[in-house]
Amino acid sequence: MDTPDHTPAPVTLGQAFRYWLKLGLISFGGPAGQIAMMHHDLVEKNRWISEKRFLHALNYCMLLPGPEAQQLATYIGWLMHRTWGGIIAGTLFILPSLFILIALSWIYIAFGDVPLVAGLFYGIKPAVTAIVVGAALIGYFGGRFAPDKFTSGGGHGKANKSFGAALIDDDTPPRRTRSLTGCI
Repeated sequence: MDTPDHTPAPVTLGQAFRYWLKLGLISFGGPAGQIAMMHHDLVEKNRWISEKRFLHALNYCMLLPGPEAQQLATYIGWLMHRTWGGIIAGTLFILPSLFILIALSWIYIAFGDVPLVAGLFYGIKPAVTAIVVGAALIGYFGGRFAPDKFTSGGGHGKANKSFGAALIDDDTPPRRTRSLTGCI
């Protein structure tokens, strides 16, 4: 087991594949949530990338046109495992969600007239509305009665904040891949 003072063990392509697949399956909610999940998992929990390198990558991706969360995933995948890492991260970031949406669309088209299915889809709207209103009320009252717990702004603080030694940081030189076979 690694400690914050020791660099974590190298990440295999298989471990990265499983992480990107998991992220692709659970990362609904837009780029802010997806980036926050990547930060928590990759920087704070697993220490696969340092805080400073993550923020540099995020800033770089924010300058580019297009979906910054997917670009960030692809870039981090590339940093970890070069070409195949970037392809796997970028693909798995979107494909599971796409398949879930296709499945839900097919269910709606095929069985949307069935009262049970129509009721389930109809019930999603008020549930989502209730969650948004519930979150707004918690934020409002939390900010009023416990402002120290509900501070806004401040971003990530210092860019050199450390969660311990990371596998990839600003001083990590680029690795070269020798072969594209036998990656997983």
